[in-house]
Amino acid sequence: MTTQMPATPFTDPAPARRLERAATALTAHGFTVEILDDAAAARTRIKDLIPDGASVFTGSSQTLRLSGIDADINGSGRYDAVKPRLLAMDRDTAADDIRRMSSSPDVMVGSVHAVTETGSLVIASGSGKQLPGFAGGAARAIWIVGAQKVVPDLSTALRRVEDHCLPLETARTQEAYGWPSAVNLLLVLNAEPVPGRGTVLLLREAIGF
Repeated sequence: MTTQMPATPFTDPAPARRLERAATALTAHGFTVEILDDAAAARTRIKDLIPDGASVFTGSSQTLRLSGIDADINGSGRYDAVKPRLLAMDRDTAADDIRRMSSSPDVMVGSVHAVTETGSLVIASGSGKQLPGFAGGAARAIWIVGAQKVVPDLSTALRRVEDHCLPLETARTQEAYGWPSAVNLLLVLNAEPVPGRGTVLLLREAIGF
């Protein structure tokens, strides 16, 4: 008789040893990693990481919204915030401008759906608008990542996306827009080839999906 292992809840913060393991692997793969206590610390730190006046595009992220980072970037006036300008543009007549502006800002800020202890970042998307900047279009990328997103390996990361993140995001989009979400595009960052480009602020607390 086979005993089934209980399903991973994907909500509990990873303990310190797993955070350190993920941070070490990410660092070995070219990412800059800082382990911070909580979202408040990340909110403070990010002000040091982004120069005033930089063009900044924030990806759709519950982590950014809940931490206040999204409001800081898009509403403070310190930066050339891309998202408010995009929302004011006509989707039909300015589609090319929207695509270019969202793909190559000075700084791209967001989160991920999973980070592996083997040193990879996994980002799922329905529209794909934030993926080019994260993949290399932005001069710099910054990810704020809750401790519950740390998983052992890539197969577990993909399961986290499908079994945990997608149902939560679908509930959000159903309420906000009246339709379900979908994992239409998936970005896996196994390494950062440009030194100093990618920064991961890895939190000791859980936040976001």
